[in-house]
Amino acid sequence: MRRSQRVAAITRTLVNRPASFFPLGFFTQMLDAAKSTISEDLALMKQAFGSMAMGKIETLTGATGGVRYLPCVEPQDTHDTLERLCRTLSDPSRILPGGFLYMADIIFHPSWAQDLGEIFATRFWGASPDVVVTVETKGIPLAMMTARSMGLPLVVVRRDHRVTEGSALSINYVSGSSHRIQTMSLPRRALQPGVKVLAIDDFMKAGGTARGIVDLMGEFGASVVGTGVLVETEEPREKLVSGFTSLAILLGIDEVSKRVSIKPAPYPRGS
Repeated sequence: MRRSQRVAAITRTLVNRPASFFPLGFFTQMLDAAKSTISEDLALMKQAFGSMAMGKIETLTGATGGVRYLPCVEPQDTHDTLERLCRTLSDPSRILPGGFLYMADIIFHPSWAQDLGEIFATRFWGASPDVVVTVETKGIPLAMMTARSMGLPLVVVRRDHRVTEGSALSINYVSGSSHRIQTMSLPRRALQPGVKVLAIDDFMKAGGTARGIVDLMGEFGASVVGTGVLVETEEPREKLVSGFTSLAILLGIDEVSKRVSIKPAPYPRGS
């Protein structure tokens, strides 16, 4: 195979499985090429990805050498994506009765979910989580794409227990906005004690759901090392969790004038 063909094959393999480690022997067998040849291909790829800000190609030298691809979004690209997100969400037609904002089409759109998931991954690499956790249902696409970008499993907390998932642990928590008692449940076999959890959700008002996840993870002996939300409301300013990261801040919705005020969140966000 020519170098251009090998590079195309290696790129597709790495990008399809972000954060997964591939020994050099995997590509030597796949492409019927010597390790020295594959190493030269990877050096070219690493330079190209770096110069074009397309993420990182990390290599490990030596007899057990290998390579992996890490999605990393540059600050300017993050800014552009979040500006575009806020412009899209500012459309007055998204205002729903009761002062709610329609976001489902963005959350469930593969391109949006992937872009936002890579932004979350970029911001939480340093936390080194073992698993991504979310609460059903609208947070699932964002959490799934974040988990994919980081090469991690996804665990979904349910509002009620499913008998098909075996014994489960359930807790009651108080919604921060409505002050209603709600329930979340997770199968006992879903998490191992001591794992580090990254919590991802679509929306935060007072932080009751995020607080519930922290408490539920504590019951499993797991620790929450990061919390990311797509949109948080400006009010109330005091949330029930601290140290979270939001991508956008909803300043307000005026149903009378049909105006949505939303802006990208500064980074880092949270107290």
